[in-house]
Amino acid sequence: MSLAGEGAVAIWHDIAPEGRAEFYAWHGEEHMPERVGIPGFLRGRRYVAIEADLEFFNLYEAQTVEVLKGQDYTARVNAPTPWTLSAVKHFRAVARSICRVTHTAGPAQGGLIATLRYDVPDEAAESHKAALQHGLIPDLLARPGVAGVHLLNADAQASGVATAEQKARGVANAVPRWVLLVEGWGDEADFAALAKAELAGDRLAALGGEGPFNLGLYRHQITRTKTQWSAG
Repeated sequence: MSLAGEGAVAIWHDIAPEGRAEFYAWHGEEHMPERVGIPGFLRGRRYVAIEADLEFFNLYEAQTVEVLKGQDYTARVNAPTPWTLSAVKHFRAVARSICRVTHTAGPAQGGLIATLRYDVPDEAAESHKAALQHGLIPDLLARPGVAGVHLLNADAQASGVATAEQKARGVANAVPRWVLLVEGWGDEADFAALAKAELAGDRLAALGGEGPFNLGLYRHQITRTKTQWSAG
């Protein structure tokens, strides 16, 4: 299934063991409803690692990337709730990008997702996009069990802004510049084998990508959309 909008916030992180229960309660009951309540936000999803360097992957979809740089979202991330201040102290090793959706396609939303974080030299960006859009992405979509494929590009300036929430976490964010997402609906072992073969670093490097290539395999935990009390 295509992503819901043209903007996305992609977040990967670990959680300290002592904060795990609070994270689950806060994230599902307050944080995700709060985020999708912001005007222009459309959907939030959280995944947990099957095999990845960072345990959790969160994806928020918005109408445009301008929504993610706008007043409503900026005000929210700079006015964290008391529960947010308590919960985010348990975050570890955060990678977060405010992204433009460069390409999105697929027939469904999968319960599995592979995330590839990497880089591309500026001079190779257009040729790399073309190689993905006319080669790798349609090849992946033709494979059994692939539900969707999405290419995200970070807005480096917007992603690099230090917010009150980030300061409360006490750790600096890494900012992945390029993100390739592949959603699947089959068995975990088959999906993992597909992702490892098709998203291998040497294959992306041959198309102009630059490492390190961080491939993570995740399964879906929760989706939140607009609620009755939300702001939008």
